[in-house]
Amino acid sequence: MNPTPIPIRRPAEAAAVAPHFRKPLLETPFHARARELSQIDAYVPWAGYTTVDVFTTVEQEYFAVRNAATLYDLTPMVKYRIAGRDALEYLNRLVTRDLRKLRIGRVSYVVWCNDRGQIIDDGTVFRLGENEFRLCTAERQMDWLLDSSIGFQVEVEEVTTDIAALAVQGPTSCFVLKRFGLEGVERLKVFEIGEFVVRGRPLTVSRTGFTGDLGYELWMRPEDALAVWDELMAAGRTRGLRAIGSQALNMARIEAGFLMPNIDFVNAEHTIRLDRERTPLELGLGWLVDFDKPHFNGRRALLAERARGSSRMLIGLDVAGNKPAHNALLYAEEAGRREVGSVTSALWSPTCKRNIALAIVEAPYYTLGTTLWADIYLNRELVWERRMARCSVVDKPFFAPERRRATPPADR
Repeated sequence: MNPTPIPIRRPAEAAAVAPHFRKPLLETPFHARARELSQIDAYVPWAGYTTVDVFTTVEQEYFAVRNAATLYDLTPMVKYRIAGRDALEYLNRLVTRDLRKLRIGRVSYVVWCNDRGQIIDDGTVFRLGENEFRLCTAERQMDWLLDSSIGFQVEVEEVTTDIAALAVQGPTSCFVLKRFGLEGVERLKVFEIGEFVVRGRPLTVSRTGFTGDLGYELWMRPEDALAVWDELMAAGRTRGLRAIGSQALNMARIEAGFLMPNIDFVNAEHTIRLDRERTPLELGLGWLVDFDKPHFNGRRALLAERARGSSRMLIGLDVAGNKPAHNALLYAEEAGRREVGSVTSALWSPTCKRNIALAIVEAPYYTLGTTLWADIYLNRELVWERRMARCSVVDKPFFAPERRRATPPADR
């Protein structure tokens, strides 16, 4: 008996059937404009898309965040539409925060855990209607979301490719958006959503961001993306508006004390070694855990942890000197005999004029004011040198300007 022959496809036919065959990374609707502005061709992958790491120099882009206004392509952010009769009940069972308090037209930062109280991921929940929500995450979570939906009348649908998004951040961002045509955007409060129509194009605007500064995020149809980009750039020409990449955004988020998945914590489902998972209490996110609401994933484990105390904690560090303590091990004494933690994110902050870091530290060394020592290695003229730098446990965020919450923001 002859086997059924396998059809042979020509290259063009194969590309049409499987568009990822020749281009494994997708391009966002803003890619054409980003490509024109990119001077050094520095790109990084994010959630299956190619995104700009640096357009010109990190320094220029960072100072634009803190002194002017910036555009950052948020399209790769994974987006889920969650709707149905049990949508609120489902989400409230999933995340640690009490979403019954979230009003229509508001956004909430959330985390969700496994039954051991270890973080699966963090994200933002947009309440768009009585029974309609949008969940935004850095990584795809469809399997976890679908497994968690068993027993609920709810629809979970990924809509990442249906929505293009831009972050407009910086002290002059509100002025730029008003000049662009978003009349009344200055009245949006932090974590509030507004619906606008600009020259026939619908835009959802949220007063959210990842810089710790004044800023907004714009959500739109992909077919409107290039026109919105061009008109924003024209509106912001007199206010120093410029596109930025991931490196500048990372500098700003460290100053703001924000956590980055796969850098400051790892999805508990992805860890290989035991004891590498983190709980919200260990990451300083206890304020996101509402023990007074109905049962949620990880509640029993987190109650037990609260009762006994966390064995480690993510803290802020003020590091002596001006050399960032990237991935440094932390010790209880200068001699380096007792290892007590490690740095997850580090930066010499141009705005704070401080050498700062985020780190995971064992108890009892995470209390404010504790002195630690960071083991920093420097490469100078091809020779590695070791430095033990004194550190002090400090509160975070490191940078929190009043303008980030001012309503209305000052015109600049």
